[in-house]
Amino acid sequence: MSYQYKPTKKFWAQFRALPAAQQASTRAKLRIFKVDPFDQRLRTHKIHHLSAIFKRTVHAVVIEGDLRAAFFIEGDTVVSFAIGTHDIYKR
Repeated sequence: MSYQYKPTKKFWAQFRALPAAQQASTRAKLRIFKVDPFDQRLRTHKIHHLSAIFKRTVHAVVIEGDLRAAFFIEGDTVVSFAIGTHDIYKR
């Protein structure tokens, strides 16, 4: 399936706050993500408690180490709404 990619303003604000090395890692993973958000190299996984809170399936991809990017799919659009450590899962 082909998706449109739509990061939120919050996602970009969190991205800009990352160190330069993590921004570079994120850019590399986003190139893969834009083609296929479920590519095995991203280690995409469902975030069950956020899915329950948002009443929609929320996933996260591993950028590097403890760095994750969270997203959901709305129709044919992938919406990235958070990037950071596991703390982004806290609500």
